[in-house]
Order: sequence, then structure tokens, then C-alpha cells
Amino acid sequence: MIRNVVFDMGGVLIAWDPARIVARLGLSGEDAQLLLREVFQSVEWVSLDRGSLSEQAALERFYSRLPRRLHEAAVRCVFWWKDELWPVPGMAELIQELDGLGYGIYLLSNATSALNGYFRRIPGSEHFRGMLVSADWKLLKPQHEIYETFLSEQKLDPAECLFLDDYPPNIEGAGRCGMQGLVFYQDMERLRRELRSLGVGVKEGKE
Repeated sequence: MIRNVVFDMGGVLIAWDPARIVARLGLSGEDAQLLLREVFQSVEWVSLDRGSLSEQAALERFYSRLPRRLHEAAVRCVFWWKDELWPVPGMAELIQELDGLGYGIYLLSNATSALNGYFRRIPGSEHFRGMLVSADWKLLKPQHEIYETFLSEQKLDPAECLFLDDYPPNIEGAGRCGMQGLVFYQDMERLRRELRSLGVGVKEGKE
């Protein structure tokens, strides 16, 4: 029986769209493509989430590959969370409903340690009982160690946990550790239907 629902952050609680982040800096064309490639699609970005590289060290590497006119934009990209966050519509309401039904609400996210500071800006965050941020443990989804660490730290039975993520390999990884999972396809009606099919008693989505 599902007793706990575990959420990813980017792409589930808040929209994760690097192109949108770059666009809000007023950049387009070649400059926008440079930032997307050299920052967001870089090995360093993965290392930031793993906690194996500091923000300053990552920036130094980005600077070496970017023209000077884009250095400040690179800083804004690395610290993207200091600007506006974009909550996924309907997710905070779902979380509140799940909490009201007695489900334990948890977070398991690939993110830098900065998430510990800005998480409370995300609507619905007040309902979470616990969280694990990848960089704090030098681990990344879908490594099996991150799921095992999460379950151990939160003292949860994997058979009682349902994991929601927008990236299928992360759901597959959770499954290998005994957790059920659902891929979130940016469709709240579908998510509610799938939750109900697993016995989670949330309201139906709008038809």
C-alpha cells in the first residue's frame, strides 16, 4: 500500500526550462545557443548537481569557453534560482490534497545544495516531511545509492513509496530499489488518473 509520495523538483514542482531562463536574460540567437550548450548542457552542470564542483569553479570553466560579454549571463544561469521560479500549475494543490489524505510527502531531487535555501519558495513545500538533495550526498539519480540513502535517511519502506519524476530513467532507478513510480508528462489530469489507478484517493482531474 502506498503511504508516501516522493517528488522530484525540476519538471515536477517547478518548470525546468533552460531556454526560458536564458530568454529572461534578454538573449537570443547565437548568444542564447552558446549559453545553453556551454552551461546547461555541460559536464560541469552535472557535476554541480553531484556536488563535486563548486559554483565558482564551474563559472571559471564556463568563462574559458564563453566570450566576456556572456560572463555575467553565465553567473545568472548558475544562480538561476535567485530569479523567478515557475511553479507547475496544479501541483501545490495536489500536494496539499495528498497531505490532507494522510500521505507522507517527500522530495528527492538532483540539485545543488542551494536548494536547501530556496525550497520554501516553492508552493506546497510546507507539506513536505523530509528531503534529500543530490549534491549534499555526492550522488545523482538514477544511481541506486541515492534511492537507498533517501529511504534509509527518511526511514521509509520502499514498498510504501511512490516516486514522481519527469525523467523515465529516474523512475526506472527507483523501481530497481523497490519503489513504485510514475513519469510526470506535464499533464495533471493524467497524473491524477494514474494516482487513482494505484489506489491513491485523490480527486479526478477535469475531463
